[in-house]
Amino acid sequence: MSGGARGVGGGDGVNGPDRPVRVGLVGAGPWASTMHAPVLAAGPETRLTAVWARRPDAAAALADRFGAVAAGSVRELFDTCEAVAFAVPPAVQAELAPLAAEAGRAVLLEKPLAPTLDGARAVADAVARAGVVSQFVLTKRYHPETRRFLARAQRMAVTGARSCYLHGAFLGGDLATQWRLEHGALLDLGPHLLDLLDASVGRIAAVRATGDPRTWIELACEHENGAVSQASLSGSVRLSKARTRVELYGPDEELVYDTGGIDHDECWPVLRREFAAAVRSGTPPELDAQRGLRLQELLDMAARDAGRDTGN
Repeated sequence: MSGGARGVGGGDGVNGPDRPVRVGLVGAGPWASTMHAPVLAAGPETRLTAVWARRPDAAAALADRFGAVAAGSVRELFDTCEAVAFAVPPAVQAELAPLAAEAGRAVLLEKPLAPTLDGARAVADAVARAGVVSQFVLTKRYHPETRRFLARAQRMAVTGARSCYLHGAFLGGDLATQWRLEHGALLDLGPHLLDLLDASVGRIAAVRATGDPRTWIELACEHENGAVSQASLSGSVRLSKARTRVELYGPDEELVYDTGGIDHDECWPVLRREFAAAVRSGTPPELDAQRGLRLQELLDMAARDAGRDTGN
């Protein structure tokens, strides 16, 4: 599997194993400007080469902040880089990520892959056909505390689990974007929690849902190992601090994961380092487009049970 960009580089050693991976950024909104751009520009494993957005002035301003260029089109962006990072709404990612993969560029993908299951399949299929490296941004998964929790969970006999991901960002502010207000917590927060439950309790076989993802939605999961789990999701409740918590229960012990004490800034350098290593080695990580598709299938199952058509 090729991790680099076909036709990019030359005899100057730019694609050597010790050189920073040249990354182009699609998007210039709040998430791109506060997270993706500064993280990718900081290196040393990556270098931000260019920014493209549908608002050229925003792309130019963001590119200028980090010593990159503002691309006039996505095709022009592809010409500057080996990998493309996406910090755009799911519908835009679903439209443009296949183009990046077809151009031979590795892709750093946000969650969810797309607003619909069909869209997510199209992204994952394009990545598979092109044979490029993909990595899925589930931020919490890159924190050492999360990895310790999952390692301990693998050694535990889990009978049942309770979990929640709650915050009030949809009530106002930069994260109260159109797609989040339309689709709610299921598409935005659901990938994080379903991923943690699937990884810690056991592979999820079925998901039932009740409630409204724009206010509060409850999920009940049946796992292939016979365990059951519950998940509460809301982005529309007033809290002093966002809350992500997973409680595992079994005949021998209980295990609790809580992000209350986690510094999320620790996640991004790990994500950057592992993405660069994957691109250089050509070996996709565990959290790739196929993992994103797997989670989208679970989201679709929940949405359909709650009576919301996701365009399958």
